[in-house]
Amino acid sequence: MATKGENTNSDAGQANPSMTDPSTKIEAIKNLIFGENIQAYNSEFDNIKNDILAKKQALENLIEEVRSELIQNIDNLSTDLNIRITELETNMENKLDDLDEKKVDRRQLGQLLINLGEKIGKE
Repeated sequence: MATKGENTNSDAGQANPSMTDPSTKIEAIKNLIFGENIQAYNSEFDNIKNDILAKKQALENLIEEVRSELIQNIDNLSTDLNIRITELETNMENKLDDLDEKKVDRRQLGQLLINLGEKIGKE
């Protein structure tokens, strides 16, 4: 009988190390909670993960597309603004030139009037 008691203790000794292993305990708990559905849950989680990654990639692509369009619009606006500023500068220079041509210098006008007065006085 002593032999049987020794065998029982050795079996119990082998069962305890495997039950104290944390990964074995976790697996046993998962099997109790989820049972045969664990594969279905894992598959669902993988599908959700893949869906999230696909949507993330789509959003990143959309952000990049919007960024490119925004940069293009800014470049177009900058070019348009530069063209308008150049046109405005040209128009202002032309108006100033027109004013200079129309404006008579006071000294020159005074001299012309003196000359005209002298000519009238000589005749």
